[in-house]
Amino acid sequence: MTPDYFEFYELPETFRPDEAALKRRYYALSREYHPDFHATESPERQQEILQLATLNTNAYRTLSHPDQRMAYILGRHGLMEEGKQELPADFLMEVMDLNEQLMELEFELDPAAAERVATEANALSDTLDAGIEPVLAGYEGLPQDARPQALEQVRTYYLKKRYLLRIQESLAKFAARS
Repeated sequence: MTPDYFEFYELPETFRPDEAALKRRYYALSREYHPDFHATESPERQQEILQLATLNTNAYRTLSHPDQRMAYILGRHGLMEEGKQELPADFLMEVMDLNEQLMELEFELDPAAAERVATEANALSDTLDAGIEPVLAGYEGLPQDARPQALEQVRTYYLKKRYLLRIQESLAKFAARS
């Protein structure tokens, strides 16, 4: 079972945590669980402190990074399992079209065509971001029974962003070559 980083930091589960509170909590626990302050403890207690220090580091790394935090929350709710990741057909068609354009660029590097693909991919990404923002911002305030639907929306967004990220990475490689 994945540790509950939000509980560890005494914060509510949210896609938009208070960054300053997160950082304060991390530094406070870093001091509290620093191995040097526990050198005289029993070996068992020293091991426990080391585990808590590691938990603190992992929690901060995960919760302070928006993509990792999103994947973490979705994973905690069992929404990142393989085979449960179907995406809408219209989106897949758009991505397939972009990928076909990318494959054409493999054979014939055309800066204007690459720019068109980049513009399309960025527009699609911006639309996704704008559409999910109210869900991310409002998640913490939702009643428990409304959260599963919001999490489904976030999962779809997350998976779509992964597809677009691969396209944008391919475009960056073309840009580096030209």
